[in-house]
Amino acid sequence: MSMRPVRVLSVLLIVAASQFAIACGSDDSGDSGGTSSADTWRIGLEGPLTGEQSGVGQGMLKGAQMAASQLNSQGGLLDKDVEIIPIDDKADPDTGVTAANDAIDAGLDGVVGPYNSGVGLETLPLYIKDGLVPIRLTSDNATDNMGYTLQPMTDEIAPVAAEAMSKWLGAKTVAIAYDPTTPYTKTVSSGVKSELEGMGVKVVAMEKIQPGESDYADAVTKLGDTGADVVYAAVYYPEGAAIAKEMLSQNIKSQCLADYGSYDTGFITDAGEAAAKNCPVVGVPAPDDFQGSEQLNKDFKQDFGEAAGTWSPYAYDSVNLLADAVKSEGSFDSTKLNEYLDAVDGWKGWTGSVTIDAKTGNRDPATVVVTSVNQDGGFSVDSEWSKAVDAPY
Repeated sequence: MSMRPVRVLSVLLIVAASQFAIACGSDDSGDSGGTSSADTWRIGLEGPLTGEQSGVGQGMLKGAQMAASQLNSQGGLLDKDVEIIPIDDKADPDTGVTAANDAIDAGLDGVVGPYNSGVGLETLPLYIKDGLVPIRLTSDNATDNMGYTLQPMTDEIAPVAAEAMSKWLGAKTVAIAYDPTTPYTKTVSSGVKSELEGMGVKVVAMEKIQPGESDYADAVTKLGDTGADVVYAAVYYPEGAAIAKEMLSQNIKSQCLADYGSYDTGFITDAGEAAAKNCPVVGVPAPDDFQGSEQLNKDFKQDFGEAAGTWSPYAYDSVNLLADAVKSEGSFDSTKLNEYLDAVDGWKGWTGSVTIDAKTGNRDPATVVVTSVNQDGGFSVDSEWSKAVDAPY
């Protein structure tokens, strides 16, 4: 599908707020329910666009750009073009607050993101205070009711992970490695532990993994020495990849299973295909796992010269869900958008059918799966897991 280019403005720390305001412009649109310029609506995309999680953020950004381009090629949104404003939080709360405030000061009509829950706990309230309705990609339940999300939450991820270890991998004992520095990894590791114990599975270790270390050999040795049936790595993908690589290198006999935080193609790249194949990852269906996604994947490849990223479909759907709400209500007015989004039931997108739980703003049911490396070197839903737990994918 041929698409009009999306005008993109970077929100970087090195750009002064005054320069940013000049570049973006800001025009009060009266009763339109937004702060658009005369001919555009500005929707921010917040995520880790640079730094070690940049693969996640860039995939989100391109998904949002694709959605905006398609909207623009079809006449725009309420007769105005959609402009995607990148907001780079570098997966860091302090950086995120600065970037979010700069974007808000320059003028936003909507926002998609962020991805990291620890960042979202700081930036989502800023957007909401400004009258925006975030379509977030956070997963920690601490961000419930801070806008809306299409991706799974911790209380939906932990049961799937625990069931996979117990029912699919047959684990009687599990050792958990977790990152103690972020809200999501702390919450999910605790949730997985509780779920496992409720299933009669013994958790024999809770090993703290500090992010950003160059070597996790000692930690992996400790985990292997527990003799656990499964080692569960509740960390983000740079650390998850390092653990998977080390487990293969040390020939650890325990089965490796990586948490949702590691679900990104960067996990495969960083770990190497052999180590990644040795360590399935809890995640969501890959971009081409979704029914009817063939044309969308072709469109993405045509526009960006690469396959869709892990979170591209979720950012794409998030922009389109927000756009449909605006079309329906004729405005970016937050009260009207909240009323529309609270009532979403069976909305269809790249990621399938979406129903929103008005009590939390979360998607119901969630799209949590276990993935493994396929013959093409990418992720896809693990068919053996799917059969073992009778999953719909």
